[in-house]
Amino acid sequence: MLRKLLKHEFRATGRIMLPLYLILLATAIGANFSTRGLLETDLKVLDLLGGLLVMAFAVAIIAVCVMSMVVMVQRFYKNLLQDEGYVMMTLPVSVHQQVWSKLIVSAVWFALTIVMVCLAGLIMAFDIDILEGIGEVFHEIFQHVTAYYALNGTAIAAEFLVVCFLGCCAMCLHFYTALAIGHSFSGHKMAWSVAWYFIIQFAVQFVGGMLVTLLDESWLHHLLLGWTDNISGMAAVHFGMCVLIVGELVYAAIFYFLTTYFLKRRLNLE
Repeated sequence: MLRKLLKHEFRATGRIMLPLYLILLATAIGANFSTRGLLETDLKVLDLLGGLLVMAFAVAIIAVCVMSMVVMVQRFYKNLLQDEGYVMMTLPVSVHQQVWSKLIVSAVWFALTIVMVCLAGLIMAFDIDILEGIGEVFHEIFQHVTAYYALNGTAIAAEFLVVCFLGCCAMCLHFYTALAIGHSFSGHKMAWSVAWYFIIQFAVQFVGGMLVTLLDESWLHHLLLGWTDNISGMAAVHFGMCVLIVGELVYAAIFYFLTTYFLKRRLNLE
């Protein structure tokens, strides 16, 4: 059933995100032409057109990033907390499957948005001479990287992807938790949701600040992290990535528990 939910979510969100990606790439091509020729002419009309194309490219980047966030929140709100919630909650699927479908689709769109923004930037800055220089740099890197560093590089890349995925899920769950708590009240639900978002944000920053302060204490720092002084730089990097992964897992798990609890036990759709 999760597969059907994912298919439905991708269809609903793809209608919005895919056209935005096409617009982003189109404006990137226009911005490339502008920087290569239109802005260097003496004609005021072409100069104005080039400036507008570059501005459109900047606006398109902002719009794609903002809409990926808006769509993520809007799908959760509209699908589970408004009138559609009556139907969704009667389907033969669990609340966990409902939340996971939203999380996976949101994480995919976030990742794809980053890829498309990077691709648009490359298109905008495209120059054949630059490509030749980049090719030579990658050739030199490939020749000098040993098998040991290649293995560690692959591991770090995998760890980085896990950190990014968990970070996307945690960010989504932060919004989901605030919305779920806000919609447990009988009135002013969106106002309560906004208030709870900032309450949770304050609590997270407070706890994070307390943890940093505690770890800064010399005796506690030596007790917990003193052994890391004797490990290699590469091992320290892996340790740091693992700490980030564990921290994000705990962070996301707390929000996941709160979201599912309020959806199952306290949701007020009236």
